[in-house]
Amino acid sequence: MRKIVSFLMITFAFINASAQSNFLAEQKKYKRVRVAINEKEKLLVDGLIKHNIKSNELNILLVAYKAEGEVELYAKRQKDESYCKLRTYAICYSSGKLGPKRRQGDYQVPEGFYFIDRYNPASNFYLSLGLNYPNTSDKMKSKASNLGGDIFIHGNCVSIGCLPMTNDKIKEIYWYAIQARNNGQRKIPVYIFPFKMTDKNFQKYTVRYLNNSKLIDFWMNLKAGYNLFNKDKRELKISYTRQGDYWFK
Repeated sequence: MRKIVSFLMITFAFINASAQSNFLAEQKKYKRVRVAINEKEKLLVDGLIKHNIKSNELNILLVAYKAEGEVELYAKRQKDESYCKLRTYAICYSSGKLGPKRRQGDYQVPEGFYFIDRYNPASNFYLSLGLNYPNTSDKMKSKASNLGGDIFIHGNCVSIGCLPMTNDKIKEIYWYAIQARNNGQRKIPVYIFPFKMTDKNFQKYTVRYLNNSKLIDFWMNLKAGYNLFNKDKRELKISYTRQGDYWFK
């Protein structure tokens, strides 16, 4: 029995490693990915080395702030628990207003806790990384028959509801993402906040939106996750209440 278990474990490890190398090989078939690697790999690898991280052990996490127009990229070694902030990117165009996305065609950028579930090296928007919007919370909190979808981090600096970057910067983010995915990180976290949810900022925005108690309650729920992540820079373990609120374990 032990021999069978050992054989199965070795087989699974081989299949997993093969699938990972095949992912990167498939990505490299596209010219835009090859260009991104040729232009950015040395710069980004050198940046990782400064944090004692090798590209073949990289995991990443992204945090976006709508009001500030920023995306922060965090990195760590697979064996580590905590992330360190590596780079900050400017969101080069925005649509909608502060508040969550609740239906198709509302022009809103989502707010909440997501992960990358698609990699498109041949996107109409140069390179793009798809998010799992709508997530469980979005579905439970919306009454719309169509919540929309196809929310991406992408290039081309145009958008309705996405997080657009310049083509130059999406090359970097895409490189980090495919490296992490190739290392086995199948769900790269993407946390989207309406603003940097410090106590001072939260007070400012709650005064501004004083007449929208539903929105403030939603933001209070997001702030709990914001506080927890900023406490130790670890990936959040998330579940959902019956009302669709995020529950942080």
